[in-house]
Amino acid sequence: MPQTDDGIDTDVQALTASTYLALAELLDQQTDTAWNTDSLCEGWRVREVVAHITMPSRYTPDEFVAELQAHGFDFGRLSDGLAARDADLPAATLVADLRSGILHRWVPPRGGSHGALNHAVIHTLDAAVPLGHPATVTDHALATVLDDLTAGGVHSHFGTTVDGRRLEATDLDWSWGSGDPLRGPAHQLALALCGRRTGDLAGTPISS
Repeated sequence: MPQTDDGIDTDVQALTASTYLALAELLDQQTDTAWNTDSLCEGWRVREVVAHITMPSRYTPDEFVAELQAHGFDFGRLSDGLAARDADLPAATLVADLRSGILHRWVPPRGGSHGALNHAVIHTLDAAVPLGHPATVTDHALATVLDDLTAGGVHSHFGTTVDGRRLEATDLDWSWGSGDPLRGPAHQLALALCGRRTGDLAGTPISS
């Protein structure tokens, strides 16, 4: 795993960048109807999802802290507030932000390169799946995210549990665990691990 001096995994960072670029290519061709489609994030359209994931393109660290302070240091309130406000930006601006090198290099606090990739992949699916384009996320990116989400209980951060379960992707060579099986497309497994309501899965749903 090639790393920079500050510990960034450059291979994972490249996957993050390519995920954002693929979403930009998809959305650059969409109408207002598509941008206003309900995403898999409850209460958010595609617009709000893209506004949320592109925050690092528009806010410096100091500006982000100021916004966080203004929202009572409640990250949930901050996310909803900025997503609602910035969703009104022109689609061309949001697409350009998806292509920003600043976004491609951003990592969440204590999340590292893998946290950044998880964020990019899951939110890309939040936007792309309702538009009928799950393949916007590559198999390589999905396998990397699935490995991370099932390692060390990362999935528990999303309120899900997979104790006594076996997860099997039906569209790529990936599986994890043992016990009661849950099978389906890799992108649906990743979404389920993050607490999204999904279809196309065979077996008992993941508990949350």
